[in-house]
Amino acid sequence: MFRFRKKQKNKNTVQEFISIETFTKRGLKTKYGELVYFQISPTNISVLSNENIQTKIWHLMQVLSAYPNIEITCLDSCERFDDNKTFMVDRRNEENNPSVKDCLSKDIDYLDNIQIEMSTARQFMFSVRFKKEKDEQIFSQINKVEKAIAEQGFEVKRMKKEDIKRFLAIYFGASMQGELIPDIDGGDCIEEELKKAVA
Repeated sequence: MFRFRKKQKNKNTVQEFISIETFTKRGLKTKYGELVYFQISPTNISVLSNENIQTKIWHLMQVLSAYPNIEITCLDSCERFDDNKTFMVDRRNEENNPSVKDCLSKDIDYLDNIQIEMSTARQFMFSVRFKKEKDEQIFSQINKVEKAIAEQGFEVKRMKKEDIKRFLAIYFGASMQGELIPDIDGGDCIEEELKKAVA
């Protein structure tokens, strides 16, 4: 007699997959510790001399020497149009009608221009991970890291919950307005149902 085993479904959520547990008053709590984020304003190095670029690199090295455990993330703070552009190029190559072909070429040029304008729209995040430190130690360390970054000439801001939500939404390609995404999926529906039940 044959017995069929039921496949055990993987019940991990996306949240568990990326190891994020919840927001904290300072940043994000993950399976591997608490992450505190600092946003660094980018510098347009295309207008700097070689000497100034070398100085900027040296300043960054000073920060990383003082805090070698800092993690760095860089991402576009804007949408990318690569897939759309590829589709339009393929579509133009297949098109026989010269008028439609011309329209597609203009659309491709338009997307190119938008990407050139947005190419400098980068976001840089430094993050510091805390594992078993006490609140006072974390507070002290956060202030020291922020001060060390600022002293090296970087414009730095500790990221709040809304900033982190926006960063995560851009990173995972979910939305350009991540700060508007609710903390709990469907939480607003539950609140409406509770209001109806009370009324």
